[in-house]
Amino acid sequence: MRVAVIGPGAVGGYFGAKLGQAGEEVTFVARGATLRALRETGLRVESPDGDFLLQPVSATDDPATLGAVDFVLLAVKGWQAPEAIEAMRPLMGPDTLAVPLLNGVEAPDQLAAVYGQERVAGGLCGLFGWVVAPGHVRNGMAQPFITFGMLDNTPSERLERLRQAYERVGVKATVAGDIRAALWQKLLFVGPFGGVGAITRAPAGVFRALPESRALLEGAMAEIVAVARAQGSALAEDALAKALAMIDGAPVEATASMQRDIIAGRPSELESQVGVVTRMARETNVAAPVHSMLYASLLPQERRARGELAFQL
Repeated sequence: MRVAVIGPGAVGGYFGAKLGQAGEEVTFVARGATLRALRETGLRVESPDGDFLLQPVSATDDPATLGAVDFVLLAVKGWQAPEAIEAMRPLMGPDTLAVPLLNGVEAPDQLAAVYGQERVAGGLCGLFGWVVAPGHVRNGMAQPFITFGMLDNTPSERLERLRQAYERVGVKATVAGDIRAALWQKLLFVGPFGGVGAITRAPAGVFRALPESRALLEGAMAEIVAVARAQGSALAEDALAKALAMIDGAPVEATASMQRDIIAGRPSELESQVGVVTRMARETNVAAPVHSMLYASLLPQERRARGELAFQL
C-alpha cells in the first residue's frame, strides 16, 4: 500500500512509522526541521511496545511529487485541518481513502465536503504521545490502538487491508461498527480531560481526586453525552462510565495535549474539543454550562497564542 502521512507529530509519527515497520510504502509530508531530520536520520519511535528506528524514511514538503496514494492519514491538529485538507489534493485519486486521526468529531465531514463521503473514513487513535525532538516521538501508553470505519458504516476491503497491516506489527486495530459513535466516545474522554486539565493547570491525578474539580470533569462529560445524543449519535449507555474509567486509570502525572499547548502558550485544539460542544449545544438547545465556562475561560489564552490578543500574564 502507498500511504501518505500528513503531520508526523506524535500521532502521525507513531502510526505512520508502524506502517513502515509493517513493510508498507509510507511517505511523510513535513516541513522545516522535521523534514530535515526524517531525511537525514530517520524516524525514531520510543514506546512500551518496543523502540525502533525507521530508516531510511521517505519524506517531502510537496504532496504533488507523490501523486495519488492508497491512503492519506491526516494527523494534524484540529486548527490546522482546513489548510491540510486543501494541501492534500494531489494525493487524492479516485480510489484514495482519507483517514483523519484528529481529536473531535468534525474532521470527517470537513474532508467529505471537499472529497466526497466515499473517499473519507472516520478515524481515531489512542496513545499518550509527544514529540521529543524533530524526527523523534515517544509514546507512553502500553497498548496504543487505532480505530476507523466508513462514514456510512458499510464494510470496506480497503480498511480491512489497513487493519491487517497494523495487526502485523502488534497495533490493536479495529473497524468500528459505528464510527461516529466511536468519535463521540473519544471526545467524551479527551475533551473534558484537556479542558479541565487546562483550566486547573493540574495533571489527571490531581483534578480527578479533588471533589470540586472532579465534579467539573463529570459535569463536562455529562454534557457531551447529552449533545451527542441530541445530534443523533447512538452512544452506548455506559459511554460516560467507560470514559471516566479511562481517566481514572491514566497515570497520575498524565496531561492532555490540548492542556500542554494552552499552558505553553501555543495554539491548541480548544475549538475542536471544547468549542464544538458549545456550538452544537446551542444548535440542539442542550444546556452546556460547564463547557460554556471552560470555553470562555480559556478563550483569551487561545486568542493570545494565535496573535489575536496581546496581554501580559
